[in-house]
Amino acid sequence: MIETNSFQSSYVRRTVDDELDEILAQLPAVLLDGAKGVGKTSTAVQRSRTVRRLDVDSERAVAEADPFVIASDDPPVLIDEWHSVPAVWDAVRRLVDDGSPGGRFLLTGSPPGVGIGASTHSGAGRIASVRMRPLSFAERHPGCATVSFAGLLEGREARRSSISGRSAVTLVDYVDEIVSSGFPGMRHFTGRALATQLDGYVDRIVEHDLPEAGFTVRRPATVRRWLTAYAAAVSTTASFEKIRDAARGSSASAPAKATTMAYTELLTALRIVDPIEAWLPTRNHFARLSSAPKHQLVDPALAVRLLDRTRHHLLAGEEGPVAVPRNGTLLGALFESLAGLSVRSAAQAAAARTSHLRTDGGRHEVDFIVERDGGVLALEVKLASTVTSADVRHLLWLREKLGDDLVDAVVITTGPEAYRRSDGIAVVPLALLGP
Repeated sequence: MIETNSFQSSYVRRTVDDELDEILAQLPAVLLDGAKGVGKTSTAVQRSRTVRRLDVDSERAVAEADPFVIASDDPPVLIDEWHSVPAVWDAVRRLVDDGSPGGRFLLTGSPPGVGIGASTHSGAGRIASVRMRPLSFAERHPGCATVSFAGLLEGREARRSSISGRSAVTLVDYVDEIVSSGFPGMRHFTGRALATQLDGYVDRIVEHDLPEAGFTVRRPATVRRWLTAYAAAVSTTASFEKIRDAARGSSASAPAKATTMAYTELLTALRIVDPIEAWLPTRNHFARLSSAPKHQLVDPALAVRLLDRTRHHLLAGEEGPVAVPRNGTLLGALFESLAGLSVRSAAQAAAARTSHLRTDGGRHEVDFIVERDGGVLALEVKLASTVTSADVRHLLWLREKLGDDLVDAVVITTGPEAYRRSDGIAVVPLALLGP
């Protein structure tokens, strides 16, 4: 058991810390939920006096012998990798029922219902869940943002004649960020070392995480082919049939539909597959909206590695070994994924929901719809340094449809400067967009 009494000096504050600041004083137990490697433990350690690491044999043995040993720990108590001893989850739930004060327990590990914790009570109403994703662009480069996402969502920026800020970040820099990963523990790796780490991450998913979640992996190569095909489909709404066909490779047959459905469900539960759901508006009526999710992996660097691409390949426009129909380039899709980390992180901090909009047939599409209290912030992502009238036509269409319910509309770019167009659409380089 490790006692910590102060924040680690090397810790870089995350956007989710603002959310935790707000809720921990009142909520007795919080699960930090996210894929392995996104930084859940590092964030939780900052707020904990007592740390129980249940992936350590000696500490796991104590918890297995008496799950309620946590009742006498000095709070806040971090229970790291709780799913290694599922009975601890139920102990936390019971202690919450008995009247634990706010901020008593922080947990990290798989959500209940996945793998060895599958028989565990959900904890609904007792253990709150807070999602963590890899580092957003603003978290990777703190202090550079000049445009507040919260301000855009609240409509503050829309009431100004212009927004401002200049960035020296170039297209090459954005490609480097796509390739280099948002997993905090991989940020210091480059080249072959980074590729080896990312390969190991995929290997662990296939060889350890899926079996631990109860899925028998008979052909690891088939799982990898499906993951590669899914990576090729990032930032698209390609049907799962098309992804299955792309996963066929040189094999005579594609993976069975039931098998790929199991991949999707389990990898989503493990937060490796991280789709953006279609927008289903409650206050506004649209005809023929698509309900298909937009595909995303937890980190665009995983997609790059699965597709065996490099910085050179992306800048040269070389798509990779697997083809899934898409509008635009692979690099454009990956830039949208990178932007999505910033959008989803900032939207969560603002207690807003993120989705995407696509009409049937794709006549109109908006990459991100962020909604809170009926107000909508719409964001398009363009792999371009300049924005044309064609780039904003979907946003202008949406503004006409929503009227005052559209609080603002933004194009996220790779350009050098933030400004507001004469038609009212904001143009913001990704590097200048902060929470």
